[in-house]
Amino acid sequence: VDERDEAFKDPTKPIGSFYTKQEAEQISQKFSYTMKEDAGRGYRRVVASPKPIDIIEKDGINYLLEKGEVVIAAGGGGIPVIYQDNKLIGIDAVIDKDYASAKVAEIIDADTLIILTAVDKVYLNYNQPNEKALDVITVSELEKLIKEDHFKKGSMLPKIEACMEFTRKTKKPSLIASLDQAERAINNQAGTKIIYD
Repeated sequence: VDERDEAFKDPTKPIGSFYTKQEAEQISQKFSYTMKEDAGRGYRRVVASPKPIDIIEKDGINYLLEKGEVVIAAGGGGIPVIYQDNKLIGIDAVIDKDYASAKVAEIIDADTLIILTAVDKVYLNYNQPNEKALDVITVSELEKLIKEDHFKKGSMLPKIEACMEFTRKTKKPSLIASLDQAERAINNQAGTKIIYD
């Protein structure tokens, strides 16, 4: 990750245990941690969630793919590191798994990025009477919908933004679909397809 990423200026990803307000203040003073209230359940440490700029193991991933192996990579988003004095140094942060997947897909020159989730496709007004499924949509159409605040930050938005980033950089399609509809999504029969425009 880039240590100058804007995410480091405003840490938002909660990690670790819950604490009372008093405990959180003591921990914050002792360790210089940023502590924030988390959904009425107490206080937790928050860290930055910078976007990945590279995958350290990319050569190994590509080598295995060339040999016809099935590669599992970027699980949980991966371990965030920065370069410091020509060395890799771990940094307190959380890498979003969707952005990590998009970066891996870009590096391996994937034909399509597919993000599988718990819902069958992207919706406008999700779970509302006026809910509308999105079957095929362009990157610029999604940009407009994001500006209009249609997608939740902790839910569908990172998946959409990761797909948009992959599609924008590669001009190749991306898909968001439910796990049980993966095969149908690959065959353009399910999910939301994001295309370059």
